[in-house]
Amino acid sequence: MALTAAIDLGTGAVKTVVFRVEGDEIEWLGRRVDRIRNRDPLVLARHGFDSVLKGLGLEEAELDYVATTGDGENIQFSTGHFYSMTTHARGAVYLNPEARSVLDIGALNGKAIKIDEQGKVLTYRMTSQCASGSGQFLENIARYLGIAQEEIGSLSKQADDPEAVSGICAVLAETDVINMVSRGITAPNILKGIHLSMANRLGKLLKVVKASEGVVLMTGGLALDEGLVAALNEVLDKQKLSSLEAVGHPDSIYAGAIGGAIWGAFRHEKLKQQAQLAKAS
Repeated sequence: MALTAAIDLGTGAVKTVVFRVEGDEIEWLGRRVDRIRNRDPLVLARHGFDSVLKGLGLEEAELDYVATTGDGENIQFSTGHFYSMTTHARGAVYLNPEARSVLDIGALNGKAIKIDEQGKVLTYRMTSQCASGSGQFLENIARYLGIAQEEIGSLSKQADDPEAVSGICAVLAETDVINMVSRGITAPNILKGIHLSMANRLGKLLKVVKASEGVVLMTGGLALDEGLVAALNEVLDKQKLSSLEAVGHPDSIYAGAIGGAIWGAFRHEKLKQQAQLAKAS
């Protein structure tokens, strides 16, 4: 049995989880999300970690492994670090065993990851940081339109004549939006146009990694954007990828941290076996 914690340090938020893993039995014990909002992410990671342990009545010394992922390699109290593609892949299968691809859409970029049924990464591809297919870009647009982030998805789905947005660069796309507002284009049609632009980029990434069938689980900060999920499924049909189905999950934001905790338990067992062999020899 292994008691593990994982911290996924992203650009916009720090996600912390604690798991108990015993063979194939995996129990999720605790969780926490902290939005960074100009705070020191390393200090925030420590605070979130301590808060989750306190809520569970655990001491740090009781943990067998503390994993980090995302940008968390500089967290000093961790046991080891895992790449985000690996952790999102394993976390995706935990959340949805039918997942065979992952779209991790963070604050600065998006990743398409093709996986097998065990959550092993087969191949992946990432958007460039200047692309208008990121959470930060959509957050900026919502702020400009005076819309709460929670409203974006539902408003997008109300669109009746979506306006095309530049899919090349966030700066050009923001200029497009400013022009649209001056021309009286409605917020739903602007947002749906943005979602379709993002979905086109994401669909192309799925083609590049040769994702051909099955569930595509959305992870990261935009996973719960119902407008983006709907737009992506529209685009998949148009791109002749109708055998793929994009879905979200209520806990998608934790996917990286979940994978980190599960891989941490696996790493812990391997290290324990190596120590036993060394002792026996």
